[in-house]
Amino acid sequence: MKFIWLIAAVFATSAHAYTGQELLDDCHAADEFFAQKKTTDPYQSVKSARCLSYVAGFADGYSVSDFLAEKVGVKLNAFCLPNDPDLSMRLVRAVVIHVERVPLNTTVSTATLVAGALAKAFPCADSLESKK
Repeated sequence: MKFIWLIAAVFATSAHAYTGQELLDDCHAADEFFAQKKTTDPYQSVKSARCLSYVAGFADGYSVSDFLAEKVGVKLNAFCLPNDPDLSMRLVRAVVIHVERVPLNTTVSTATLVAGALAKAFPCADSLESKK
């Protein structure tokens, strides 16, 4: 019986494979990359790539969700990304600015942090409403 309670306790706790602090550290490395602060440390390159991949993947996933929602008459309007050649740099900056303002001991998921950052940095001009 104790074993069952232990398993229940493990699954009841919220664990994130990629923490907000890791995201912030990685995005600082990406920000330095965009600021042309070259480094020979391959670990910094990996950290930078992890931030860029996570944030761009999140934005792409949202775009797919928005596209599919629109097919059933709903416009999500959580954020609207511009068609900008410097978009990757702007995404990273938005995440850094937002995550730096969140308490370090937060239990908020990285997905929620990125969503909040992009919603603040790239608000949509349209109001949230059904297209029907």
